[in-house]
Amino acid sequence: MSPESKKLFNILILGVSFMFIFTAFQTCGNIAQTVITNLNNTNFHGSGYTSMSIIYGVFSASNLISPSVVAIVGPQLSMVVSGIFYSLYIVVFIQPSTWSFYTASVFIGIAAAVLWTAQGNCLTVNSDENNIGRNSGVFWALLQSSLFFGNLYIYFAWQGKTYISESDRRTVFIALTVISLVGTVLFFLIRKQEDTKAPGEEDSTNETLGDSSSAQNKMMRAVAAFKRSIKLSFTKEILLLSVTTAYTGLELTFFSGVYGTCIGAVNRFGGEEKSLIGLSGIFIGVGEILGGGIFGLLSKNNRFGRNPVVMLGIIVHFIAFYLIFFNMPSDAPIAPMEGTDDIAYMIPSKEVAIFCSFLLGLGDSCFNTQLLSILGFLYSEDSAPAFAIFKFVQSICAAVAYFYSNYFLLQWQLLIMVVVGFFGTITFFTVEWKAAAFLARGSDYSSI
Repeated sequence: MSPESKKLFNILILGVSFMFIFTAFQTCGNIAQTVITNLNNTNFHGSGYTSMSIIYGVFSASNLISPSVVAIVGPQLSMVVSGIFYSLYIVVFIQPSTWSFYTASVFIGIAAAVLWTAQGNCLTVNSDENNIGRNSGVFWALLQSSLFFGNLYIYFAWQGKTYISESDRRTVFIALTVISLVGTVLFFLIRKQEDTKAPGEEDSTNETLGDSSSAQNKMMRAVAAFKRSIKLSFTKEILLLSVTTAYTGLELTFFSGVYGTCIGAVNRFGGEEKSLIGLSGIFIGVGEILGGGIFGLLSKNNRFGRNPVVMLGIIVHFIAFYLIFFNMPSDAPIAPMEGTDDIAYMIPSKEVAIFCSFLLGLGDSCFNTQLLSILGFLYSEDSAPAFAIFKFVQSICAAVAYFYSNYFLLQWQLLIMVVVGFFGTITFFTVEWKAAAFLARGSDYSSI
């Protein structure tokens, strides 16, 4: 197999592995609050929003050390171990207890930071400036296929159900655990690139000098990766892109957790509200896959850069927010187990709700594919620290959003996303324009 074929194979395996793991995890996140609401009349008193807030809070803090972990352990083993922790989190829902639920939330936050830092490193070392856009799109399309399969099952399994029984819950989460473990095992198929360096690693010809020397080299790489992360955090480009990244964290929380809960709480959907959660997830996935596929295939021939794709993303999201504001009751995110009978500015429409799901997924793919592409291009020599910073900002904003989702009415959550999304689009444009100017002068893109 040629080097280029091996790299493409690695990208495909990376995408398929994430597809399996996040088929389990994103389906879990989409239905968690609905499942937990049905448990709150028992001895279980956890909150899905609180759990996600813990996950993303720990996730953000752990990104400070994740480049060092990947430097020591290597990206492949880092992803394998992280995948195991994702599976353990899903296992908790088979027989949930409050303490195990929140404890697992802490551990999966740590695992997520390592997983995504290793993913960014793997994506970058298997790409170059000519195919980073394509590879980002292919990976994103495969990853977001996860939203389709799990939610398709939820749609049919929960058709007509107004209460989720213990048997229903166990069946779903046992299946999701197995799916997550399959994705974890697939990481072993990724083939090592002999000519690439781990994050923070310098050229070394003394790998065989002995165990103590090897351990010392690993520690030096870990420290170097940490220092590089801190240094990159204060560069102008990272600070500007952090506003865009912050928006992706807020809207990630909304479409992956809050919006499904809103749909499941609307009693006027006539007994279909629980199965509609699954259908919503499917159409979010369709939007993600369509966006990732199109922008991946067109990236190589795109003469206009990344800005038009991001502009499309913000327009699509603003349309979705406007329709959701008119269609969904304001108390839907925080409604009790009995749901809500309120209406907004129109009688709640299932068709509009599902169309908005598609728009949320399409807009999210616009932002994330272009962020992955520009980070891989800007920081090809510092991929792990750059992606760790990206995930740090995204996850801390997701944690904040999950926290306020316990208290804020729908219109305030939408307003926050509109304001941050507007400024995030402008800051992305600024970085892309500056990058294009440097390229036009024949300068090195990574020297910006």
